[in-house]
Amino acid sequence: MVAAGVPGVPGGRVARSAKLGQLAAGQAVRGVGRKLSMIGRTEEARQVLAERSAMTTAQQIVAVLGSMKGSAMKLGQMASVLDLDFVPETHREHFRRQLAALQDQAPSVAFPKIRRVIEDDLGPLARVFRDFDETAIAAASIGQVHRAVLHDGREVAVKVKYPGVERAVHADIGNLEFLGKMGRSVLPSVADSGVLEEIADNLRSELDYLREARTQHQVAQRYRGHPLVMIPDAIGAHCSHNVLVTEFVDAQPFSHLQTLPDADRDRFGELIYRFYIGTLFAEYEFCGDPHPGNVLLAADGRLAFVDFGLYNQMDPVHVDFERSCLRAAAEDRPEDLYAAWVERGIIDPEAGVTVEECQAYVWAVTGWHLLDEEVTITPELATGAVLLAVDPRSSEFQGMHRQFLPPEHIFSRRADLFTFATLGQLRVTANWHLLAREWLYGEQAHTEAGREFERWRRRAR
Repeated sequence: MVAAGVPGVPGGRVARSAKLGQLAAGQAVRGVGRKLSMIGRTEEARQVLAERSAMTTAQQIVAVLGSMKGSAMKLGQMASVLDLDFVPETHREHFRRQLAALQDQAPSVAFPKIRRVIEDDLGPLARVFRDFDETAIAAASIGQVHRAVLHDGREVAVKVKYPGVERAVHADIGNLEFLGKMGRSVLPSVADSGVLEEIADNLRSELDYLREARTQHQVAQRYRGHPLVMIPDAIGAHCSHNVLVTEFVDAQPFSHLQTLPDADRDRFGELIYRFYIGTLFAEYEFCGDPHPGNVLLAADGRLAFVDFGLYNQMDPVHVDFERSCLRAAAEDRPEDLYAAWVERGIIDPEAGVTVEECQAYVWAVTGWHLLDEEVTITPELATGAVLLAVDPRSSEFQGMHRQFLPPEHIFSRRADLFTFATLGQLRVTANWHLLAREWLYGEQAHTEAGREFERWRRRAR
C-alpha cells in the first residue's frame, strides 16, 4: 500500500472541500464578470466572450476534477456524456469536448510517483517488465494506464492507482453533502445526493484491483473468440491491490468511432447496446460503468470494452421484475405497472402518484426500449432521459422523484441511462425495441449482429 497523503492527489476532507469550493466560487465570480463584460458590447463580441467563458470554465473543471481524481473526476466523466444546460447552447459542444478529456486524457501523475506504487506492490520494475512506457496512455478516475512489455514478449496495459487516491475517495464519501451543493451550481444533472452516494459506493468497489482482475478474466474467457466483441484478459500473476495488468489492445478511441459513417456508427451502437444492456437480461450480470472512455475500436474491427471495476451480478428475481415492468409499460398496462411498484415498495399508495404518471415516467426514462420504430439517439435526447430520471428540480414527475428505488435496482438503472447517454455521443439510429424484444420476450435476433451473438452463445455452451 502507498502511504496516504502522497503529493499530487488532495486526500483529506478539508483539502478536497476547499479545492471544490474554489472551483464553485471561481465559476460564480466568472459568471458575474462575464455578465458585466457584456454591457455595451456588440452581438458578435458577446458571442466571442461567451465562447471564451465556456471554454475557460471547461478547462478549469477538467484541471480541477482531473487533478482531484476519485469521485470528483467521476462526476466530470459522467457530465461529459450529457447535454450540459449551464453552458450557452451554441457553445455546449466545445464545452463537452473539454470535459471528454476526463474520459481518457485527464492530467496524469508524474511517473516517479507511479513507479513507486508499482514497485511497492510488485518489486523492481525491471523484474516484471522488459519495457515500460513512462508516458500514460489513458487516465481513469482512480488510476492511469501505461503501455508495457512483459519478459515473455506480451504487450500489456498497466493500470496503476494514483498515490493517495484511496484516502481521497473516502474523503469524498464524507463530503457528499458538499459535493451536492457544488453540483447544483456546476453539474446540475448529477447533483442528487442519492446519485452521489451511489457513485461513492461504486468507487469503493473500483478500489479493489484484485477483484477487478478476477472479474475481467472471467468476462474475457466468456468472450474469447467472439466475432464482434473483445475483452482484454487480466494477467493475474502480475496484478495486485494497486496494479492491474491486462492484455494490450491495439485500438482507436471512442472519438474515432464518432467520425465514422452513419452505417458504421449504427452497427457499433448496436454492439454497445448488446454488451451493456443485453447481458443484464441474458446473463444476469453487466458492466455498470458505460461511458465513452471504456469503448475502443480494435485494429481487427471488433469493439473492445475495458474497465471492469464496476461489473455487477444481479439476482434473476430482480432482473425479471424489471423485465415485467418494462413489458407492462410497452403493452400499455399501466395498472399492472402501478400495482407491481406498490407491491415492491417503490411507490407509496398514499403519495398521490397516479397510474398515468407512473406509466409516463417509464416511457420518458426508458421509452427507447419500448417504441417500435427507428430512433436516433442524440445527446439532447439522452440528457433529457437522465434529467427526468434523477434531477429533483425537474418540473415533471415531482411525485416519482420522491418515491423509493430499491438499492438492488439503482446500479442497473444507472447502467441503462448512461448506455443511452454514451449512444447519444455516437448519434446512432436503430429500432431499439426490436433489439429489446430478444430479452423482453425471448424472441430470436432481428439483426445480423444479433444472430452472430446467438451463434456465439451456442458455441460457448
